Amino acid sequence: MKRLFLFLAAAVLISINVNSQEKVWANFARYGEANRQVLEAQSKGAKKPLAVLMGDSITDGWYGSDKDFFTDNNLIGRGISGQCTSHMLARFQRDVVELNPKYVAILAGINDIAHNDNYVDVEDAFLNIVSMCDIADRYGIKVVLCTTTPGNPTWRPQLTNMHEQALWLNDQIRQLAKDRRYRLADYATALQDETGMTSAKYSKDTVHPNL
Repeated sequence: MKRLFLFLAAAVLISINVNSQEKVWANFARYGEANRQVLEAQSKGAKKPLAVLMGDSITDGWYGSDKDFFTDNNLIGRGISGQCTSHMLARFQRDVVELNPKYVAILAGINDIAHNDNYVDVEDAFLNIVSMCDIADRYGIKVVLCTTTPGNPTWRPQLTNMHEQALWLNDQIRQLAKDRRYRLADYATALQDETGMTSAKYSKDTVHPNL
């Protein structure tokens, strides 16, 4: 009986260890090899990246749809689909600071509003964006803040106030850019229709822009 108990306990510990290795929060490994290649190229005389684009599926999909835009303009995409501001904040050191860019463009927040990683207050999501800005400032990386696309994510139909939260978040982002004299990429204003939502000609789901 004692041997059986010890065997079962060991099996549980092995299972926990294996599962923890398989699922890494914030997906640090996604760009691990790509980051190594960027740093190796820099060590051999390559230019530092003009900008790193930090974001979620919007940024992730942009690179997938138009790689030449990134290559031709010396940009690096570091978007990961589904990520919230807390994930981006956690990997900001690895995926932005260590790559030595001149600029970082931060486009984040819609997945917090959509509760992709459980409930997150939109004010806390904004503070995570502020924290990313603080880190960039600390390392002399110029910040470009981006307003998020104003819509209702179709994957959370049970949430009814997402558009209002996106509008609030975008107002805070605009004010932060003004207060700190950051550059602003106001996607929300550029893409919205007369209703204030992302225009159907630019997006099928009011969140992810087409090419």
